[in-house]
Amino acid sequence: MNLGVVVTGAGHGIGRALATRMSAEGARVVVNDLDAEAAARVAAEIGGRPVPGDAASEEGVTALVEAARGHLGAVDAWFANAGIDSGHGLDAPESDWAACLQVNVLAHVRAARLLVPDWVERGAGRFVVTASAAGLLTLLGSPTYSVSKHAAVAFAEWLSATYRHRGVVVQAICPQGVRTRMLANAGALEEVLSHDRALEPEDVAEAMWQAMDDDRFLVLPHPEVADYYALRATQTDRWLEGMSKLQRLVEAHEEGARG
Repeated sequence: MNLGVVVTGAGHGIGRALATRMSAEGARVVVNDLDAEAAARVAAEIGGRPVPGDAASEEGVTALVEAARGHLGAVDAWFANAGIDSGHGLDAPESDWAACLQVNVLAHVRAARLLVPDWVERGAGRFVVTASAAGLLTLLGSPTYSVSKHAAVAFAEWLSATYRHRGVVVQAICPQGVRTRMLANAGALEEVLSHDRALEPEDVAEAMWQAMDDDRFLVLPHPEVADYYALRATQTDRWLEGMSKLQRLVEAHEEGARG
């Protein structure tokens, strides 16, 4: 595989694992992250090209695409992995809502605008969104993350429906708990997110690599998510009652921790 690949948010966690796996399979990888030192370190480890910077703003995405094309010649696959979890509860401020929508949704829209026309002309291209199971279900405690990840899945669905017949493959990775900095900082939710076992980032990268064989849209490193997703769609009230029960358990755990 001699693909030209860009991975955003590749300095740590799932992004680092994706970049490492793609490189191991022969891809030429551009490593992007806001953390310039982390991007340089991962690029050195895998023989990739570090292009640190903002992968969300219009200016940042444009600069990243231009730099990637300059190095790779053409971008064959874009792994839109960068994401944030900012803001919790109903009182999450407007700034947190704006930040989550910017990074978790609009970054994908802006990248697709620049990449898809070329892919349509060539008849081939791949756009992969790291969306989280929160994009299919919900994440207790964080409306900003839940809503923005749902929107990320919705945009990916639209992109696939619109351009699939033109050779553009779109995929959404939707894991539950993964041993990253985000999980470590989840507090009482860490136990909930790890209910079906917390995976290593490398497990997610492996699931993604396997999904590139059949180009399936939903990539579910935790297979159980498919059952939860089906329950949510077909027995919505039962599913919501189960989530409410989990919410009560989280609140009890938090109260116990406070003393």
